[in-house]
Amino acid sequence: MPVREHNSAHEAAEALPLVTDTAEVTAVEPVDRDRTAEVEERAALLLMDADHPDLVSDPEGDPAVDWDGVRRLLEESHGLRAAKLSTLAGRHDRSYPSLLRIRFTVDDPDFDFVPGQYLTVRFAGTPRPYSVASSPNDDEVELCIRRVPGGDLTTDLFEDLSVGDQLTVRGPNGEFVPNEPSERDVAMLATGTGVAPLHSMIRYAFEEGRDTVDGEERDYWLFLGAGWEDDLSYRDAFESLEAEHDNFHFVPTLSRETLLSGWKGETEYVQRTFVKYLDADAVDDDDLGRFAQYRQSEPAYDIDARIDPGNLEVYACGVTAMVNGITRTAKRIGVPGEHIDGEGFG
Repeated sequence: MPVREHNSAHEAAEALPLVTDTAEVTAVEPVDRDRTAEVEERAALLLMDADHPDLVSDPEGDPAVDWDGVRRLLEESHGLRAAKLSTLAGRHDRSYPSLLRIRFTVDDPDFDFVPGQYLTVRFAGTPRPYSVASSPNDDEVELCIRRVPGGDLTTDLFEDLSVGDQLTVRGPNGEFVPNEPSERDVAMLATGTGVAPLHSMIRYAFEEGRDTVDGEERDYWLFLGAGWEDDLSYRDAFESLEAEHDNFHFVPTLSRETLLSGWKGETEYVQRTFVKYLDADAVDDDDLGRFAQYRQSEPAYDIDARIDPGNLEVYACGVTAMVNGITRTAKRIGVPGEHIDGEGFG
């Protein structure tokens, strides 16, 4: 199954039907946090342990790190400590905010979309496609957007967009949409803002009772991968849904968060985490190939359910490499190709 490239939609952005050129912005909300103080404190500890107190001022109070000095140090340093410092330097340099939730109203009473589809948004003269994160049942449309350094539109959205501004909206478009309800369970996998269309699909499924077929509940799984805890878009909503529904299982995995906090959840990449929750009786190690090693680790979450690939639909969205990997693995472990769908970007 060829993975759709979301970025290819740029070329067709202006060809989509006009929805409105007066969509009014009602909310612009950061998702992530400014964690500069946490990063400085952790980096200072690493530098002190490495006998580089010269790169830290006021280590007994609120430490300030000489990040230019750290970068020079990293040019000639290797090993685990250097890798940690490099990761922290990247987080220090990251602009805040780097994740936004944007909501707006559409003044067309006939406007509708299918969960998983995208809209093309124009602001300050630049159009870009973004997946819809809200449910079709919501009164407003919501997007979840990551800042792209040097990006034509995200720079304007993050620095200039305000409540009351107007957007031009075209669409909807896209074929990354859920199948009709069946007896199959559903596994959704996302990285970063790839969770936006999956949030729409999940919300709508539980609002409309699509999680139940002929009186039998279907298990819905969401594996959401990110670097940091504050990159988990819609975490509160997913945790609430999991508390309300025994058949929804939320599995966040964070590859970098242990550098800043006592994170006890999953830490592997999302495709590696997925295999830990497969039914051991339904999948052989030979079918998993290089991913077989990851099923030897105990899952971090106490979930009283497992995944049977023979009774599964798979939806993956996010970084193209992850989506390609998941779709290949899903086929290999027995998920029929017609029940695998993916959309990649970046």
